[in-house]
Amino acid sequence: MVCLSLEELYKEVILDHYRAPRNKGQLDPHDVALERNNPLCGDEIEVFVKFDGENVGAIAFEGKGCSISMASASMMTEKVQGLTVKDAGELAETIKKMMAGEEEGEPEVLGDLVSLKGVVKYPVRIKCALLGWNTLLEAFEESGKN
Repeated sequence: MVCLSLEELYKEVILDHYRAPRNKGQLDPHDVALERNNPLCGDEIEVFVKFDGENVGAIAFEGKGCSISMASASMMTEKVQGLTVKDAGELAETIKKMMAGEEEGEPEVLGDLVSLKGVVKYPVRIKCALLGWNTLLEAFEESGKN
């Protein structure tokens, strides 16, 4: 039996989402679509959201970029789908605090998202990990749902 360190496991989760992204592609119809980029490294993302009342009924993304930005966007879409806009926004803020080193990140709450915690060791990559999350928050704001 092979035992992976926690750091290796986190890397595997990120690579899995990068190689086989979830919810990647355009979402049609959608209520809001917002495109953003990270000029420092060239990452680009467009987030599509379809609301179901006050919930995130469906979410998808398109984009190109490094493994961290694409994996983070993939994990984000899996985690926020079905949540209320309020809960999804709070989750995004939790991720931002974890990336800033202000919170540890609870594995029981975050699930696979806790694997993004390893990015904190590489400050230049934090913007990559947060690109999708910040775009999601802006999309909520633009839609008037926040």
